[in-house]
Amino acid sequence: MRIGIDARYLSHGLVGGVHQYLRHLLPELIRQAGAHELILYADTKRPFELTDLPGQVRLRTLPYGSGFSSLAHDWLTLKRWMTQDRLDLAHFPANYGFAPTGVRSVVTLHDEINILPWLDILRGHPKNARTVAMMTYLHLASTRAVRSADLILTVSGYAQAQIARYSRLPMERIVPIYHGRMPDLQRVTDPERLAEVRVRLGVPEHFVLADAIKNPAALTRAWRRLPAELTDRYRIVFFSRRPDPPVAVHQAVAAGHARLLIRPERPDLIALYSQAAAFVFPSWIEGFGIPILEAFTCGAPLIASTAGSIPEVAGDAGLLMDAEDDATLARHLVRVLGEPELAADLRARGFARASEFSWARAAQETLAAYAHALSG
Repeated sequence: MRIGIDARYLSHGLVGGVHQYLRHLLPELIRQAGAHELILYADTKRPFELTDLPGQVRLRTLPYGSGFSSLAHDWLTLKRWMTQDRLDLAHFPANYGFAPTGVRSVVTLHDEINILPWLDILRGHPKNARTVAMMTYLHLASTRAVRSADLILTVSGYAQAQIARYSRLPMERIVPIYHGRMPDLQRVTDPERLAEVRVRLGVPEHFVLADAIKNPAALTRAWRRLPAELTDRYRIVFFSRRPDPPVAVHQAVAAGHARLLIRPERPDLIALYSQAAAFVFPSWIEGFGIPILEAFTCGAPLIASTAGSIPEVAGDAGLLMDAEDDATLARHLVRVLGEPELAADLRARGFARASEFSWARAAQETLAAYAHALSG
């Protein structure tokens, strides 16, 4: 089988869940490809992240001049190059893509957001012209890609059901394949390393960790409900991959309840997970929830919402509540911060749950999905 994979996400210097998915799935696909030939399509915006590709893998690099280059590649250039390469199947792992006529198409849609009704999408995003244009484009491209693909891959049973609901595709055309654990994740236990990270980042010894763009207001409201003996001892440490987290984060920092870290280095984030008294994740929606596995792998007890795929991924290894239920979130915090036995039990359950997810298994199931798409 000659398989083409749109790997441009690995030549754009991007971060986030789609990047993590492709960055870790692709090496396993290469390792398990066997007699299959893989052709990877990147562009010249940034150096391609994978090096030392084996002989059965060929890297094709499209020219990049500006954002308009990406538009041309989406609709024209990539199709033309795939036709020249006589592919059997094309995989588009970043929510949309269009195979040439005669080539089977597999699209990974990571959640249902891009195919929601257009007004629902805009309702959940800032209303500046750039964001409206980008979300409109992603909506149109993803909706068309889903309709034309031979098979849709996604990252959880929840996402499968939501995509079926909004696309009106039959469930059997949508295949859920879980993410794996991140290969660079290993719990840090060296006290000197942990202390060095805290001092350098200005983080207190006792803290709970949270993603600053995942409904932080629920956590800050819950924090105000905690007894003084906990708020005197603990602080919130927010990390954010965006420079402009919601106002609730800045208010908590101004009140002395929190510390904000913008785009901390990956090794530092792993060290923070490894010493956090809890990881709080009251997200409104998750197609999978990579931070859950990060917390589990590093030993941070999980408190999270019941939104999206979170209960599916967390299993019995976390304390859950409705995303806006700050009263229950506060009760969970009181228990985890005040009951060492509960925290230890959640930590052990997290380690066990994380061991059930692997990129090797994800790659094996992805190759099986390719074969299914070709036989359909």
